[in-house]
Amino acid sequence: MIKTEVPRRKKIMVLGLGNILNHDEGAGVYALKELEKIAPEEIRARAELVDGGVLGMDLLPYVEGASHLLILDAVDSGMEPGDIIEYENDEIELFYHGRLSWHQLGFQEVLAVAKIREKFPEEIHLIGLQPKDISTGLGLSVEVEKAVREMARRALEILTGWLEEIRER
Repeated sequence: MIKTEVPRRKKIMVLGLGNILNHDEGAGVYALKELEKIAPEEIRARAELVDGGVLGMDLLPYVEGASHLLILDAVDSGMEPGDIIEYENDEIELFYHGRLSWHQLGFQEVLAVAKIREKFPEEIHLIGLQPKDISTGLGLSVEVEKAVREMARRALEILTGWLEEIRER
């Protein structure tokens, strides 16, 4: 019997990560909310936007179900507060070896398990934002609050590109 592989359905997933109870550490969740406001109907219809918070391994089905995964998260890259940095595909694993907070430990494991199970997204992109304050408390610093809007606009550019790429196939 010949075993044929069924082509994987193209599914775009956006995960906003972070803990909103630790000021700027919740930047990814706030960026996801901003993206929900500015995304045109086609993006909202074709991409699943998920508040991943600090869910860790509970995010595995979302990661494994995606052909295209966009991650929005706070990233301690040693830059100025509010600066945005991006990683793609294999670069993301390298980033998650240096953790900003405990939720990243869980998310690094999610990515590793998806890869081991051969259910890793074909495209993965991380938009990170340098936090200023990750102490306990609500709300974002002024620098990060401004940058969250830019993070959402950049996410929209990535998603638009992915939709065009999928249409062309």
